[in-house]
Amino acid sequence: MKILVTGATRGIGREAALAFLEKGCEVIGVYAHSEREADNLRKSGIALYKCDVSDKTEVTRLAESVGNIDVLVNNAGISLRGLFQRVTEDEEKALYGVNLFGTLNVTRAFLQGMINNKRGVIINVSSVFGETGGSMEADYSASKAALIGLTKALAKEVGPSCIRVNCVTPGVIDTDMNAALTIDEVRELTEEIPLESLGSPRSVADMITFLASDEASYITGAVIRIDGGWKT
Repeated sequence: MKILVTGATRGIGREAALAFLEKGCEVIGVYAHSEREADNLRKSGIALYKCDVSDKTEVTRLAESVGNIDVLVNNAGISLRGLFQRVTEDEEKALYGVNLFGTLNVTRAFLQGMINNKRGVIINVSSVFGETGGSMEADYSASKAALIGLTKALAKEVGPSCIRVNCVTPGVIDTDMNAALTIDEVRELTEEIPLESLGSPRSVADMITFLASDEASYITGAVIRIDGGWKT
């Protein structure tokens, strides 16, 4: 299988790329800024392409370079925390540009090839806040909620073309995105989580590889939460 993972140099994306590689897949990783991490990942045998997914022109060039793929993992995302009324226009554009429009751009660029081949899997990485909402993260929550709606609608549209579309909604995962949490904040969070720990990127990656596999051949339009029971 030929796999493309966006946001592949860090956190969940990196673990997903490596997990697919371990299964013998051809893995293509996409990144925007993390040059050092990209260089390290290349050493594992993953092909890396630099591309700003919010830029349609760059995404078009990426699709032309890569060609058809079997599995698309839309993982690229950025966070934004703060009072809703204080979010600036630039912050808003950057957030939705990557989290929502980046996913739309990449999906549109590769979807026709899947339709032509009558096969394919698309996995969108949302967030538990896309389901429940997060205080001080209204725009982030909105951008991730949009991915859930996209997943459900697109699954219905492309199902007749033998393409499956699913979504995972991670909770608090031990990644760079949550590195700013203080020790006290981590302690408070883990007290709220029934499994009493932050999630590992690998736990999310394992679900992603499962959804891409033949074992999940009858799963589409699903939204699967991976949060240790935190928001159940």
